[in-house]
Amino acid sequence: MTLKGNIIDIKNRNIFKGEITIENGKIKSIEEKDCEENHYILPGFVDAHIHIESSMLVPSEFAKVAVKHGTVATVSDPHEIANVLGVKGVEFMIENGKQTPFKFNFGAPSCVPATSFESAGAVIDSDAIKTLMANPDVKYLAEMMNYPGVIYDDAEVLKKIEWAKHYNKPIDGHAPGLRGDDLTKYISAGISTDHECFTYEEGLEKLQKGMKVIIREGSAAKNFEALIGLLDEHYQNMMFCSDDKHPDDLLIGHINQLCARAMAKGNDVFKVLQTACVNPVKHYNLDVGLLQVGDTADCIVVEDLKDFKTLQTYINGELVYDNGESKIQHVNFENLNNFNTSKKTVEDFKLPYDTDHRSLSEAEVKAFSNSQKIRVIECLDGELVTNQLIENATIVDGNLVSSTENDILKLTVVNRYQNDRLAIAFIKNFGLKEGAIASSVGHDSHNIIAVGVSDEAICKAVNLIIENEGGICAISNTEQKMVALPVAGIMSDKDAETIGKQYSDLDKMAKNMGSKLHAPYMSLSFMALLVIPALKLSDKGLFDGGKFEFTDLVVN
Repeated sequence: MTLKGNIIDIKNRNIFKGEITIENGKIKSIEEKDCEENHYILPGFVDAHIHIESSMLVPSEFAKVAVKHGTVATVSDPHEIANVLGVKGVEFMIENGKQTPFKFNFGAPSCVPATSFESAGAVIDSDAIKTLMANPDVKYLAEMMNYPGVIYDDAEVLKKIEWAKHYNKPIDGHAPGLRGDDLTKYISAGISTDHECFTYEEGLEKLQKGMKVIIREGSAAKNFEALIGLLDEHYQNMMFCSDDKHPDDLLIGHINQLCARAMAKGNDVFKVLQTACVNPVKHYNLDVGLLQVGDTADCIVVEDLKDFKTLQTYINGELVYDNGESKIQHVNFENLNNFNTSKKTVEDFKLPYDTDHRSLSEAEVKAFSNSQKIRVIECLDGELVTNQLIENATIVDGNLVSSTENDILKLTVVNRYQNDRLAIAFIKNFGLKEGAIASSVGHDSHNIIAVGVSDEAICKAVNLIIENEGGICAISNTEQKMVALPVAGIMSDKDAETIGKQYSDLDKMAKNMGSKLHAPYMSLSFMALLVIPALKLSDKGLFDGGKFEFTDLVVN
């Protein structure tokens, strides 16, 4: 088989007309030769950090869509399913991914549970990490979110890192806002990347101290604009990733979009493509070809070097996408889950301030009566970080309630793994004017998380999730919509087009109910992510991510 066109030689910074001969899945020869074809042939794109689960698709269905955008491989952290099902969930992702020609590269989740301040469905300790690291299908130790554990020499955290070093596998980082001496110590532990930088200055410091910085642009967290200015000088130590990509967004584009945006800002094409194609392969030692003689034929044909519209995608010399048609076939699989909580009552969501209550101590009740001030999570559109606000509480019939006028709404996290007390807080910027939305995609433990204008609406939304044993839903004054996620309560058993349309319809409904957020469900899913400052909510209570400890709802 031969491919003809404008060949992009990233290594030698050269573009020339030529012909590529592919034999037995590998590149046999590359010859400079005149031809009529004007399209461009280049190595395939690699997403340097993604949680496949956040696409709400199993790996085999994710692959069918990703190849349409020229993606041939991912560096995938199965952290989400691991928090639900443990090692069994990691094995599910690996085995399902193997049923396709797509090059999934899964890591060993380093933080399951992510913290001790939440209830997860499983535990992956250092012994389990040892077993996973010994598996050749596991390529790296996935993001070490417990950066306080690294800084303060937590023995279990350090054991996990040592097993990665023992098997000579890279260690991914996750340290939003970490700077100075603490950052230096974090890096010295052997942690080599970070995809959580949200300012230019933070990214620059991490690069200067020897880290690889991954520019992230996902459905909720968007750091491209903050970090792209670093690429021109530091491209050899940068990569692109999506981290979390919802199905409707994935249908539109992937890493190709970041390349197009980088080019639109005037960046050098070879620097952009080294970031998107070469650096992840080199850093993670991936079995992915880079358009050199002898490499596996993992390459793409694109229309131009502006929009990077993909015409064809080849993996191991196999044509897996051709002018609008994905050649990757459906794979049959068993739905695995872990959902063990019963339906709730409206009373469960009431938060009285004038009597002893599970969420308020006597001291807090007294303090509240005097101050009537509460801590409120401020959700920031396009960010995983939040702010902590001090706001006036709204009290009706002796209960703390949502205030749609002030856009301060009740937020709850419900343990999905057992019947337990639920946690309640308040959040700003969701903008709902009616009803509630809820999800069992709640990073990192994937308990049920819901926000709404009334206890009744929140209760209905939570119970709809429980009835379906996982999914996302919206409850308005006149209708309800549900997208079921029967695989671990976080993924669909349907194809991307089906789940993408269902999700898009649900997203539209949430926005019709008043939300102004770009991706309300993705943003909601991160409001329980305790390892990202400043204020979050777990099933055990309100959490200060800066101090890494629980905090009171009531301000004394």
